Amino acid sequence: MRDMTTSTAAHTAAAVLADSTAYAEAVGTAAKAAAAYYATGESSLDDDAYDRLVRGIEAYEQAHPDEVSAESPTGKVAGGAAVGDVPHTVPMLSLDNVFSAEQLRTWAASLERRIGRPVERWSVEPKLDGLAIAARYEEGRLTRLITRGDGSAGEDVSHAIGTVIGLPDHLAEPVTLEVRGEVLMTNDQFEQANTARTAHGGAPFANPRNGAAGTLRAKDREYRVEMTFFGYGALPLPDSDTACAGQLTDRPHSGLMEYVADLGVHTAAATLVAPRTVTTVEDIEARVEEIGALRPQLPFGIDGIVIKADLAADRSAAGSGSRAPRWAIAYKLPAVEKVTTLLGVEWNVGRTGIIAPRAVLAPVEIDGSTVGYATLHNPADITRRDLRIGDHVMVYKAGDIIPRIEAPVAHLRTGDEKPIPFPEACPQCGSEIDTSEQRWRCVRGRNCRLVASVSYAAGRDQLDIEGLGVTRVVQLVEAGLVGDFADLFALTREQLLGLDRMGETSTDNLLAAIETAKARPLSRVFCALGVRGTGRSMSRRIARHFATMEHIRAADAEALQRVDGIGVEKAALVVAELAELGTLIDRLVETGVNMTEPGATPPADASEKDAADAVVAGNAGPLDGMTVVVTGAMTGVLEKLSRNQMNELVERAGGKSSSSVSQRTSLLVAGENAGSKREKAEQLGTRIVGPDEFAELVADFLDRAAA
Repeated sequence: MRDMTTSTAAHTAAAVLADSTAYAEAVGTAAKAAAAYYATGESSLDDDAYDRLVRGIEAYEQAHPDEVSAESPTGKVAGGAAVGDVPHTVPMLSLDNVFSAEQLRTWAASLERRIGRPVERWSVEPKLDGLAIAARYEEGRLTRLITRGDGSAGEDVSHAIGTVIGLPDHLAEPVTLEVRGEVLMTNDQFEQANTARTAHGGAPFANPRNGAAGTLRAKDREYRVEMTFFGYGALPLPDSDTACAGQLTDRPHSGLMEYVADLGVHTAAATLVAPRTVTTVEDIEARVEEIGALRPQLPFGIDGIVIKADLAADRSAAGSGSRAPRWAIAYKLPAVEKVTTLLGVEWNVGRTGIIAPRAVLAPVEIDGSTVGYATLHNPADITRRDLRIGDHVMVYKAGDIIPRIEAPVAHLRTGDEKPIPFPEACPQCGSEIDTSEQRWRCVRGRNCRLVASVSYAAGRDQLDIEGLGVTRVVQLVEAGLVGDFADLFALTREQLLGLDRMGETSTDNLLAAIETAKARPLSRVFCALGVRGTGRSMSRRIARHFATMEHIRAADAEALQRVDGIGVEKAALVVAELAELGTLIDRLVETGVNMTEPGATPPADASEKDAADAVVAGNAGPLDGMTVVVTGAMTGVLEKLSRNQMNELVERAGGKSSSSVSQRTSLLVAGENAGSKREKAEQLGTRIVGPDEFAELVADFLDRAAA
């Protein structure tokens, strides 16, 4: 648990309250933030700041028990400030929190002391970042949705029935019961919700939870927004028959959730972070570590892991307090979402001339690192989100993903915020800007960032020209010897010897590397062109499909759409890009650069009836039609291959490379320390092979992979 414990160190720090005045102010701030959080999702504090404030309040109250305020958030069910008039049949409690492995072990030991025996089995599941609701079914039909409210009564939001994916209108059996769970927005639903909201003149939601809270309560909107439900529990209602009540109260928690899923209710069982039962606290810690590592890959938000005593007898013996059950705890993960201030916007020019905005932020600690910048997609995105200099903004970061701004926290605006100025000329060279597409571009295109463009072409995953680093490219450009990367193949020995720090040996080595690069396969050459809308994987697919550069250039948008992963918009962009690059490609051909893909043949004539189903001979390999994921460290003959070369090998052998395991994965190549991907493949029943077995399978293609 080293990484998780270290990363939560800052998260566990509580606000220090010096005196009764500071305590009263903290209680007032927390009460207002909680009221907004549970009513509309628009809290003035992010989760991490709220948690630290509440822990500070708890610490003060422990030291001054005679000063505890009736308004204090401690001792209350989360959401206690929210109003509601529909009574819960059984109190809808929240969970207590722990923030470290040590706190988890202390809690588990206290639970076992309370029940007088070791806990035989634990259930470990994701803590979903949404709104808790109770869904009541009568004889199998969904009749009512109720928020948690203050735990005793909640708000009726039954008008949302039909908009929540995962809550069927009718169960598989005509039973009467209540299912409890979280309503949230997935990442895709959040983007769709903000698109619809801004199109109808509304401010974008700050984050998915904000979106779910606002949408769940909204009535009579002009547009429809979907949400997703994940069940985490169920209980009988007064009208439930005896058999159903027994199914719900006597089962282990894990069995109860299987029963709920069999009824047709959505649970987390099919996700990467599926609930799991374990027998020791050490196993809990390991699963916490696994779920934390998987967090960046999830299509929805989690803010922790819930640990529960699985057996009904253990839960009954432990009982519940006034605000939380004693048999469950939430292990909170470090925040990946914080509120900070947008100080400004920088406009950077990429290697293809794309002008990309970058947000400059007041530095904020997120997930163990200090964030001072965040990505912004394009000017249209800035306009759609209505971002302004001086805005409080919700910034999201998970794992190694570049931080991004989700939206401004509009309710915190003071009126002093200012519009973001857009550039009127290229920030790099001062030329005009092409604003005809959402992503603005310098009219000089690649020539605006010539060094970056040539360096990219010479890179390891493209032409792999050893000895041609950025410094050398700068030297060649400044000397007037290179105006695009085709000029590399026309360099002479005399020209290179005339440069500073270029002796005979380094000159001969560079010329040899350039000569070797001429023989790279078409997929590498195409990737070196830096066609917008394509990358390494897409370049390989295009090269395998068309086999020669001549056929690629002759293809229209319709023909390009026959390549897996290319849609209408991308096809049109690729056609336009290839027309723009025509002169460069002609010069590459003249210098003798290879323009064919080994083992591939052109598709059938597009006019033929079966043209859409044509495949290249290179696809008729041992992996034909298979989706393959490579993970872990390769050994044996595969040891020296980079991950990109492994993906090339997969695709040359007829397969499709992928970076994540899913239901569509046909084969997992698992090297040393394969980790969570192997575990997911085992759960799905996916075929798994080691490096040696895979090398035998694709032996006929190994020589080409190293090219």
